[in-house]
Amino acid sequence: MMENILLRHIHNIYMKWYVARHPIEYVKKIGVQLKGSVYFYTSPLGMFGSEPWMITIGDNVYITDGVRFITHDGGTLPLRQEVPDLEITKPIVLGDNIFIGVRSIILPGVHIGNRCIVAAGAVVAKDIPDNSVAGGVPARVIKSTDEYLEKLQKESLHIGHLKGEEKAKRLKEIYNITHI
Repeated sequence: MMENILLRHIHNIYMKWYVARHPIEYVKKIGVQLKGSVYFYTSPLGMFGSEPWMITIGDNVYITDGVRFITHDGGTLPLRQEVPDLEITKPIVLGDNIFIGVRSIILPGVHIGNRCIVAAGAVVAKDIPDNSVAGGVPARVIKSTDEYLEKLQKESLHIGHLKGEEKAKRLKEIYNITHI
């Protein structure tokens, strides 16, 4: 028994390491359909629930920390005493050019259109049309992506092209941070 616990512990450590190093390979291996470039800003381990093969992700999609894709309604479980064959499971489809904010939840049957942004903490229970920014619980369309881009351009620090230390240095200058 102790050997089994130790082997499971070693396996879990290995999986965390493997998925962190090879997120795209892992996601494909569990059955998520990737249609292009997808960028994970966290490990996708545990992100896709029990039916990952029912999830399709388009091109140029950014997925941040704590996002969850849920393809089934677990609320059916206690009700199966009354209706034994009760099952609600639906695919999730993400289009192209999408950003999914931190700790968002995408629920069964949702289709997120092209060029969409989902705000942090959103619970997406309905489809989000193309060119939309959505947020809230439940998520709703807040504005168009064009309106959002216009706002961002007005507020931009114009340093998005910088990376790493160069970007950090410029941010410290902009905000007069000298204690570091």
